[in-house]
Amino acid sequence: MTEAITLWFENLFVGFPPWIAVFVLSMIPVIELKGAIPIGVAAGMPLWEAFSFAVIGSTLPAFLIILLIRPVLKWMKTTKYFRKFAHWLERRSQKKSKNIQKYKLWGLFLFVAIPLPTTGVWMGSLIAALMDIRLRSAVPIIFLGNLVAGGLILLLSHGIFG
Repeated sequence: MTEAITLWFENLFVGFPPWIAVFVLSMIPVIELKGAIPIGVAAGMPLWEAFSFAVIGSTLPAFLIILLIRPVLKWMKTTKYFRKFAHWLERRSQKKSKNIQKYKLWGLFLFVAIPLPTTGVWMGSLIAALMDIRLRSAVPIIFLGNLVAGGLILLLSHGIFG
């Protein structure tokens, strides 16, 4: 299965160096660095290179998410087609933020650092924005959490934990 997914992504980025594929894929929600690092390693990239491009690429969306999510959600709530999705997204992030609120920045760090489904930079940035954590506080914490998550993914993808 992993080979089929890797092959599909390789075909998607035919003609591009693997680092571009890792960089772009790591910006996509759900994939982020959790998927981009193993894909980069499977494509033959050195570990440090796959790690570096995935961490940088997956951290970049944090700036836009934190700055723009409130105005975008406000607009979405005024439209017929996006109203339900905007409310669902807010409810989901509020549900995820309950554990984070108790510890604020430390909770945000742990949320991003633990590489599980629905955790990571995208959801962490959304939660930070909705909790009114300032950009200059949130982004460094999200970056550090992302570094840890990337390190764990490297360890997991190389069988060190299993």
